[in-house]
Amino acid sequence: MINEISDDLKSACILAVDDELPNVKLLERMLAAKGFSHILSTQDPREVLGLMQQHDIDLILLDLNMPHLDGYQVMEQLKTNFPDDLPPILVLTAQHAQDFRQRALDGGARDYVTKPFDVDELFSRVKNLLEVHRANKYMSQQNVILDQRVRQRTEQLELAHEQLHNSRLQVVRRLGRAAEYRDNETGLHIIRMSKMAALIAEQAGMSEEECDLLLNAAPMHDIGKIGIPDHILLKPGKFEPDEWAIMQTHAQIGADILSGDDSPLLNMASEIALTHHEKWDGSGYPNGLKGDKIPLVGRITALADVFDALTSERPYKKAWSVEDSVAFIKENSGKQFDPVLVEHFLVILDSIIAIKQQYAEPEQAA
Repeated sequence: MINEISDDLKSACILAVDDELPNVKLLERMLAAKGFSHILSTQDPREVLGLMQQHDIDLILLDLNMPHLDGYQVMEQLKTNFPDDLPPILVLTAQHAQDFRQRALDGGARDYVTKPFDVDELFSRVKNLLEVHRANKYMSQQNVILDQRVRQRTEQLELAHEQLHNSRLQVVRRLGRAAEYRDNETGLHIIRMSKMAALIAEQAGMSEEECDLLLNAAPMHDIGKIGIPDHILLKPGKFEPDEWAIMQTHAQIGADILSGDDSPLLNMASEIALTHHEKWDGSGYPNGLKGDKIPLVGRITALADVFDALTSERPYKKAWSVEDSVAFIKENSGKQFDPVLVEHFLVILDSIIAIKQQYAEPEQAA
């Protein structure tokens, strides 16, 4: 039936505001008779704000002509203090003129009923406003729940992405170490040279993201050594011409191993593998690139790789001193190495040496 309300609406909190006690009592009796169980009232409009702060009010029945604060002032006060959480306001007034009605609706009222009112009509308007308000509250709550779920899902996706990123980094680092192990290395070389390369890149003006990519791509610079036969790779003496030609193919092999993926990391790693043996004067391999035709990351990696190799002991050579190694770098600036990068290298030499010391090879047992 039209005059029935749902159990959900019966618990709605309704506030009646009218300075005339008979009007307040009439509203209380009418609402109670219709099944509403939570009815508040006040004859003093100055109390409305406090009641709003104390109760979760679903509907306000508001008179216009009152002392201290009229209905328009009450609505303005409520809009100021509850801009995003204002319940519907139903104006009940003896003012019949259109300008009063329009001003009330413009001021925030959702509906307007003139006194004396028909009880059934007023009830229908109250019921309609409450149903819309409850529906809006439900949608707001669902939006909050949805936002929470979206945030949780986003966090899960970000965590999964981070885990995937970390897993990929672990894989590529181990690929780099696999090549070093074949060459009788401990794996510390790729840690040192990649950190040195990242420092040089930062000094050269590369972005933080690019430096991080280089840090994780540089360890794979010699991955192509996996494809070089042991009798050549592990040969202690000087290579024969045909052996040297085979050894040089590790640059292209490495690039091929790392190519074919859309990952920025693997793309950079492939570029480094291919070009880290090119030389500034064009005398390098595999393609004899010259000057800035050599990708910047390849030039940086070459500088870091050579410096660490010179200062490290190998089965076929003793470690050079830092002084001798720096002298070699300077001597080959503009020949083997990008002269601008050499200048950057010299500026941060103390930091380069600190990396060398921090990740030094363990002392061999006597």
